[in-house]
Amino acid sequence: MASAWLLPEHIADVLPSQARRIEELRRDLLDLARTYGCELVMPPMLEHLESLLTGTGRELDLKTFKLVDQLSGRSLGLRADTTPQVARIDAHLLNRAGVTRLCYCGPVVHTRPEGLHGSREPLQFGVEIYGHAGLEADLEVQELAIATLHKAGLTDITLDLGDARLVQGVLGELKPPADTLEAIVAALAAKDAASLAQATAGMPEAVSRGLQSLIGLYGGMEVLDLAREQLPDHPLIRAALDDLRWLSSHLRQCHPDLRLGFDLADLRGYAYYSGMRFALYAAGCSDAILRGGRYDEVGAVFGRRRPAVGFSLDLKALVALCPVTPLRAAVRAPWGEDASLRAAVRALREQGETVVCVLPGHEHENDEFDCDRELVSVGGQWVVRAR
Repeated sequence: MASAWLLPEHIADVLPSQARRIEELRRDLLDLARTYGCELVMPPMLEHLESLLTGTGRELDLKTFKLVDQLSGRSLGLRADTTPQVARIDAHLLNRAGVTRLCYCGPVVHTRPEGLHGSREPLQFGVEIYGHAGLEADLEVQELAIATLHKAGLTDITLDLGDARLVQGVLGELKPPADTLEAIVAALAAKDAASLAQATAGMPEAVSRGLQSLIGLYGGMEVLDLAREQLPDHPLIRAALDDLRWLSSHLRQCHPDLRLGFDLADLRGYAYYSGMRFALYAAGCSDAILRGGRYDEVGAVFGRRRPAVGFSLDLKALVALCPVTPLRAAVRAPWGEDASLRAAVRALREQGETVVCVLPGHEHENDEFDCDRELVSVGGQWVVRAR
């Protein structure tokens, strides 16, 4: 039993100081989402495997823990991403005709970590807007994503834009096998020209040349002009570039200090992205804090195709980047059996105060609260005074 206290690799307990910060930020972000009209949903941690994975591609399949239901004998999965579940809720349980804004915050579980120091149990916060195909919904989601990082205390932010339709437009009528398409997307994201050439071997030269051009299309607004020159003249490509220009112009108007860039080869994410995609970075971070985009096909597998756009992030990873928040102010009180003392403590708590009663023998211990006041007896009355 010497190792009974050890946890699996990349699984960790959340201790009081970090837990406090995570919970405070969780509440702040859910309240922020509500100001945009988002309703909170809480999908289950596990459900039938086909519901979790249908239409999401091999990447999510490899991340999903699988088990057998002892009641039905069917295969279940522990969710590795919440978006398919929220799409199921929108399609079948809510079944609304108009716009639906939903938000969520809960743990997901991955079979493997994202990186060397990544967690296999992220706390995923996300927002989804269903029912509007126009760019207004894309812009609203991006505005809320930026506001989310600002609410967390991050100010030095970079927004990176791209669009899944660019690859679709370059491929044209060509329908490569799923594993080939995954290899192409991985090579584009890694800017690996050699791997991309290997993945596109045997394809028409125009397709290979267009995909290779995507690797170099990253930078500022000039990228959109270069893309029009270097990529095929295809309706999907024209629409994607027009939409990216519209979004970027509106974002610049609202956020003049926002660093805005384009990486037209970066299509990282699950297979359900169908249009615009974006990522938000903070200063000093090599990987994105938040990713999102449009995924109009995600509800089709549940029998109801609805326009959809949203984003998600790992709240644990976000908290690690946030400025340290001060301890919550509290009142320090003695422990005693005196009825008036206990009544005074109850009254303070009913008013919303945090009251930390010092148990006998623990008068010199520190805790997770800033006890800047104390409850003392003055002239037979219990009063609060500064410490």
